[in-house]
Amino acid sequence: MNSRTRNVPRATRRPRSIAPLWVVAALLAAAAAGWYAIRGHSPGPAWVRTADQNVLLITIDTLRADVLGCYGGPAATPAIDRLAASGTRYTFAHAPAPLTLVSHATILSGLYPFQHGIRDNSGFRFPASLPTLATRLKASGFATGAFIGAFPLHSQFGLNHGFDVYDENFKESTLPADFTMSERPAPAVVDAARSWIERQRGHWFAWVHVFDPHAPYNPPEPFASRYAGNPYAGEVAATDAALASLLDDAFGETDRATLVVLTGDHGEALGDHGEQTHGLFAYESTLRVPLIVAQLSAQVSAHAVRAGGAVSNDPVRHIDIVPTVLDMMGNRPDPSLPGRSLLAAAPPETVSYFEALSASLNRGWAPLTGVIVGHEKLVQLPIPELYDLASDPAERQNLIDRESDRRRILEAHLRELQPTGPGERRAEDQQTRARLQALGYLSGGSAPRRRSYKEEDDPKRLIDIDRQIHDAIDLFQRGDADRAAAMYRDVIARRPDMELAYEHLAFVYWDSERQNDAIATLKRAVAAGLADSAIESKLGMYLSESGRPREGLPWLERAAARETADLDTLNTLAIGFARARLPDRARATFQRVLQIDPGNVMAWQNIGSVELERGRASAARDAFRRALQIDDKWAAAYTGLGVAERRLNNFNAGIDSWKRAVELDPREFDAMYNLATELASAGRTAEARAYAQRFVDTAPPRYSDDIRRLRAYLR
Repeated sequence: MNSRTRNVPRATRRPRSIAPLWVVAALLAAAAAGWYAIRGHSPGPAWVRTADQNVLLITIDTLRADVLGCYGGPAATPAIDRLAASGTRYTFAHAPAPLTLVSHATILSGLYPFQHGIRDNSGFRFPASLPTLATRLKASGFATGAFIGAFPLHSQFGLNHGFDVYDENFKESTLPADFTMSERPAPAVVDAARSWIERQRGHWFAWVHVFDPHAPYNPPEPFASRYAGNPYAGEVAATDAALASLLDDAFGETDRATLVVLTGDHGEALGDHGEQTHGLFAYESTLRVPLIVAQLSAQVSAHAVRAGGAVSNDPVRHIDIVPTVLDMMGNRPDPSLPGRSLLAAAPPETVSYFEALSASLNRGWAPLTGVIVGHEKLVQLPIPELYDLASDPAERQNLIDRESDRRRILEAHLRELQPTGPGERRAEDQQTRARLQALGYLSGGSAPRRRSYKEEDDPKRLIDIDRQIHDAIDLFQRGDADRAAAMYRDVIARRPDMELAYEHLAFVYWDSERQNDAIATLKRAVAAGLADSAIESKLGMYLSESGRPREGLPWLERAAARETADLDTLNTLAIGFARARLPDRARATFQRVLQIDPGNVMAWQNIGSVELERGRASAARDAFRRALQIDDKWAAAYTGLGVAERRLNNFNAGIDSWKRAVELDPREFDAMYNLATELASAGRTAEARAYAQRFVDTAPPRYSDDIRRLRAYLR
């Protein structure tokens, strides 16, 4: 059995499943108990304006306010409760969107999404020309550090501008098709932030982002056992425990005050209105967030901070965070910002804009926009909605047909904001799409935009399709590919313009070794008018891998010729040339990629694979080494390097490379197979059997022949 390495990008692995819905009666009971009660206005807090303070911004991903202890929720959150008792807790705070990147762009810039331009978790970049808290405070002499918990806030999306340190050392995927989670737990984020803060001698601004409450909900012990019936609350309690040391540091600061702002980027539906997680609708469960602001230090608290904390029922928004920090630093108001400083009382009818455009951008559904004015909420959709949040916090009674006057007033407020539609959306590479899908963001290609939408395009009418997609993913991950495929076929029958369903169905077929069905599915997408560089590139790749490289090349060339083509498309074209036994054209295309991006790891890895096919092991080794110089955690390059070393008769070097590949990526099955067979040939039976058993237990169906071979060896 010969050592081998794959020389084509792997077909997209299954998206990460969304954890099953758990009972939310406790949360709803808490809501009914009064955290939603919104009456009256509170005076501005008695904080001290001073430039002599540090700034700590803590954002907790996917955090409903009504789960926190200080908001009457079921999670024990003593660290956050203590912070609330030392500052001001806002009960009626809203995000501008139920998506991580969009909301964080607003938190950092103080601008609405239509002003900063980020409208989804993929396809958009934050403009370097726009000021943020980081750029503003850095200009004032602050050291600036960001500590990020997950991939949706990766520096490639542009929020790193102004930060001296942008620490995003979460676990990276090693291939575009690898759905290994691109996140790190809250304790690791907090440790990195505390280490950086301890090294600062002057003023500092630290942004700490933790991702743990995001689905699926798998809290660590002892929280898993303690919250066995409510794992979401367990994740929140575990996050609070992780933040305790960071907040203790802030409470213990004696040199100067620390202004602490803690909020969630958005909430979580938990089954509310039929939505499992977030991103589709903009009901209060995903739009309302906690917001706590405190100024900590012994000196400040002795003179200014209210004992016991304060609670404000005023309408507040993410856009108010930047103006508040600037005001606290003693800066003049910035008239370009739409928000207000929270040091002043709220006007009687504060207007808050919100949107949820992901389903429109990725699936072709109707775009959702709206406003909250005071405590009234308008949701602008083909089937519009109007709610009185004071009397109907769960948004069960749509007043749109009963309150025509209020509807007109809120529609006028929405028009006055002059929100624009999304601008040009860029194509993301395969690796970015895979990482976002691994986190549960089911983005497909850019859906065609329509001039008008009908009631059948309203997300409320399509929520069952959203559930079908999540259920299909879950079925596929549990090994029931046939039922998953049937669900995707049903989705396509109902929404033949939904590119995401074609892509997922094609992959289900491909992973089940039904290559012809996968190819036919993608051709059907093309016939439905959904061809873009991603569909065409994948179709060409599938044809090439199926032994039909000459048939696949025209699709790959067409994809590469599109304006939306990315470097992954060019990489895949180069591989198509290699499959078609056109090595010179393959290498020239790889060089084209490297001219655009000299640090493109995939190009160097694939050059190595092409050189292996040409029998040039030494040149292949050089290419794989170049890839690993760029990214020493790129598992597939270690697999290829191991093959090159073995062909150069460097047995131990080959074994070491394959072991490193499997260590970095437990799904690096080619390296695992090579270890089993080569160690067996060398008489190292115990090691060989361990890798063989692991391969038999975990390799997917496309390795069926190899599984049978190693299963026979293990007998």
